[in-house]
Amino acid sequence: MYDVTVIGSGPAGCTAAIYTCRSELNTVVIEGISPGGQLTITSDVENFPGFPDGIQGPELVDRIKKQARRFGAEFRGGEVTAVDLEKSPFRVTVGNDTIETKTIIIATGSSSRWLGLESEKALRGKGVSACATCDGFFFTGRDIAVVGGGDAAIEEATFLTRFARKVTVIHRRDELRASKVMQRKVFENEKITVEWDSTVDDILDVAQNKVTALVLNNVKTGKKKELPVDGVFIAIGHDPQTAVFDGKLELDDNGYIVTRNITRTSVPGVFAAGDVQDPRYKQAISAAGSGCMAAIDALKFIEGEKAAPGR
Repeated sequence: MYDVTVIGSGPAGCTAAIYTCRSELNTVVIEGISPGGQLTITSDVENFPGFPDGIQGPELVDRIKKQARRFGAEFRGGEVTAVDLEKSPFRVTVGNDTIETKTIIIATGSSSRWLGLESEKALRGKGVSACATCDGFFFTGRDIAVVGGGDAAIEEATFLTRFARKVTVIHRRDELRASKVMQRKVFENEKITVEWDSTVDDILDVAQNKVTALVLNNVKTGKKKELPVDGVFIAIGHDPQTAVFDGKLELDDNGYIVTRNITRTSVPGVFAAGDVQDPRYKQAISAAGSGCMAAIDALKFIEGEKAAPGR
C-alpha cells in the first residue's frame, strides 16, 4: 500500500514525488514508456530557472529524478495498463503487478504530433522542433518555417517573428483553419508568408546534421520545390496521454484531463499535473509547478482521511 502513486516521470511527476516524499508519504513513481517525458528529446533548455548557462533536457530530467530519489521516492519501470478508481484504495496495474494506493497523481504528459518523416526524427533538436517558446531564440535572424494551419500554428508563427528574419507557414489547404483573429495576425505581419496547398515531403539535410531546406509538395499540382530554411517548427497538435483514463475520469473534447482547483480531477483522491491537463502552457517550469501543487493537494487529502471519523 502506497500513500501516493505518481504516474509519469517528467518534471511534473518527479517534482510531485519530491514534495510527497519530503512530507513523509510513501511514494512510487511509474516511469512510463518514455521515462522523463518530452525533456528527454529536448537539447538546450535555457528558460528553466537556476541554470543561467542553460542545461540539456535529459540532464535536467536526471537531476530532478535524483532529487526525488534522495528523499525516498521509489521508481518503477513499465507502463500503466489499467486503473481502478471506483473506490479507495485505488488499484493501478503495471504489467503483471497491481499497486494499491491512497492517492494518484497523473503526470503522463502529452506528445507532439509529428509528420512521420525519417529526416524529421533524425534532425530533432538540430533544427526541427515542436516548441517555439523553448527554441525560438536559437533562430534569431534566420529563416524558419512552421507547419500547420490552426490557431496553435499561427500563434507559434507570430511568436517566432520576434526572433526570425522570415517565417513561412506551410499549410496543406488553401485557407487557414485558425480563427479570423489569428488569421489577421498572419496577413498583417510582413515577416510571415504562407505556402498554400503544400505538404512537407522531406527535411534537408541529414548528411549535414542540420536543417537547410524543406522539400515541399503542392497537393494540387503535384509539383515539388525546395524551401531554404534554417529550422522548422511542427505545430499540428498534441496528444495527451490519457487513453487508460478514458471513461474513468472527466476528459475534455481533446482528451486532456479536466481539473478543478488547479489539480483535482473528477475523482476525489486523484490529481493531475503537467501537460496532461495543460493544453496551453506546456513548459517544464509550469509542469514542475503543477506537480508541486498536486503533491500538496494529495497530502491535504490524506490528512483529511486520517482526521475523518472512524479512521
